Amino acid sequence: MTLDSSANHAVVRLDGRSLTRAQLVAVARGANVELATEQLPAVERAARFLAEQVSREEPIYGVSTGFGSNADRLLGAHRLRSGGGADALNLHESLHEELQRNLIVTHAVCVGDPFAADVVRAMLCIRINTLMRGHSGIRVQTLQALAAMLNADIVPVVPQLGSVGASGDLAPLSHLAIVLLGGGEAFYRGERMPGGDALRAAGLEPVTLSFKEGLALNNGTAQMLACGVLALAKLEDLLDTADLAAAMTIDAFAGRLGAFAQEVHALRPHPGQVEVASNLRRLLHGSTLADIPYHLVPRFRAWQPGCWSALAADRPHVESLRFDIGWDWVPLNQRHGREKFYNRFRPFRGGKKHQPQDSYSLRCTPQVHGAVRDAVAQAARVLEVELNALTDNPIVFPDAKADHVEQQVISAGHFHGMPLALVMSYVKAAIPVLASISERRLNKLVDPATNDGLPAFLIGNEDATESGHMIVQYTAAAIVNDLASRAHPASVYSIPTSANAEDHVSMGANEARHVLAMADDLGKVLGLELYSAAQALDLRRDTINAARELAAHVDAATLARKIAGGPGEGEPGRDEFLREVEGLREELASAPEFQPGADVSAAHAQIRRYIRFLERDRALDGEVATAVALVRDGIVLQAVRARQVG
Repeated sequence: MTLDSSANHAVVRLDGRSLTRAQLVAVARGANVELATEQLPAVERAARFLAEQVSREEPIYGVSTGFGSNADRLLGAHRLRSGGGADALNLHESLHEELQRNLIVTHAVCVGDPFAADVVRAMLCIRINTLMRGHSGIRVQTLQALAAMLNADIVPVVPQLGSVGASGDLAPLSHLAIVLLGGGEAFYRGERMPGGDALRAAGLEPVTLSFKEGLALNNGTAQMLACGVLALAKLEDLLDTADLAAAMTIDAFAGRLGAFAQEVHALRPHPGQVEVASNLRRLLHGSTLADIPYHLVPRFRAWQPGCWSALAADRPHVESLRFDIGWDWVPLNQRHGREKFYNRFRPFRGGKKHQPQDSYSLRCTPQVHGAVRDAVAQAARVLEVELNALTDNPIVFPDAKADHVEQQVISAGHFHGMPLALVMSYVKAAIPVLASISERRLNKLVDPATNDGLPAFLIGNEDATESGHMIVQYTAAAIVNDLASRAHPASVYSIPTSANAEDHVSMGANEARHVLAMADDLGKVLGLELYSAAQALDLRRDTINAARELAAHVDAATLARKIAGGPGEGEPGRDEFLREVEGLREELASAPEFQPGADVSAAHAQIRRYIRFLERDRALDGEVATAVALVRDGIVLQAVRARQVG
């Protein structure tokens, strides 16, 4: 399989054996296809074989018999009925042609909103590729007509509801095939029209189906596979985006990096977990916020007039700071049993809690994100097998040595979607998990009880009139609940069809369709986390750097005014207190400017290109939509990837 690029378009060559997920996504997004010429003789050989068997009056399922529960009905040599009216029979059509046409026109009964064009194009590509294997009995000219329809960008209208996932995606695939026959509806150049009109507008002719061709066209797993592949293409980017959002939140918390150390994850080496830990180390590389000593992190305090008066005389720009900062001093009588700690860390409590571990939503990011990665990787393995698998029935082996035709045309169950359905159930359960931990991090950011000294709802709120990012978390919570409600597996609930001839079905089409839609909503939650994390990161970085600048330009006595709990002038212990304040002042003043990791900085800068810092309350609806779009369109992620490559 090769993907050839030209000035105008890409062409994916289909041979039935080497289609990749990336190539399918390329076709879904507009690439053309071509049929591998070396594989066409095998396709033609199977079609010829079926024609020969029919001429010998051999009973073959779906060729000279009915379908499903009608499999015991053999086609006769002559019609038993004829008639007129609106549905008059075409008496020039053979019974075999009528059988295949009727299969398509009666099975195209899906309902609901149409699938997007990328899903339908992917379905067409999958169906062509599997038929190229040469075991379906379809003619070369029919395959060529199908490829021509795809390349003309005729997009059949395929309503989303109607497949039970065995015998494959019968109803939605019939909506594909009916346009090839000149029926149904299709989109062509943005206009919805009758299928026959779309063919004519593109200069194509409708097809008359031959032996087994209707069954070859509508018997398979193309809908669930198309939805699954396109969902994974989104999810793989969203997994990286989730790691990025977590890294930005960790920097905003001045978090602890030990939990992501390589030697730690070597002791529990689940592949996804190891990968996420590595990603976080890379994303946070260069951060001087992460692992900052506890005592250097001040607590955000609401701005008050005169709070920066000590600096205003010779550094007028500090008057623009819309916040104050502060610490609490730990008195001597509260240090008993903690002397070793206070020898290492100065006795000041600011924004960062004195504890060696962060909460689970930060510390356990590799374990949670990694488990979701492993679910997606397992699904990818199954989908990659399915992309080049034969999924219709019966299977034709024209070159097999056999005593009778049943050994050359074998009825099996490759149309059954359970391999796809179960991995989609796995991914479906994993999506709310990733969304949930993202929402928990967002909630920590806005909650003053858990955000390690940042302002409530990430806004100064000096006059008690502002809500900041309060309701952003509500929206994330609503989406997470909706995702969790939709995570019930469809694959465990089989409803028999075809008069119990198809007495166990996969429901994989519903499963994959759900996953595709749920991936979009996961992206919204991650966008909301990035939106709030960028605000929190600005606040954290600005407060710490304001403390650094203050320390560089005032004496210990002036800095002490920012510290609560210390003894006042003339009180016992004042000199010791000032000596400790001086130590804090020297450490802050000598520190380089504090900054997040380089990759986090790149992501933050990209967000700030579109959304400015929230200094005072304003309308947020457009900003929230922008944050969602920055994730959906990969804009923030691409900024980080470009920096890593550069």
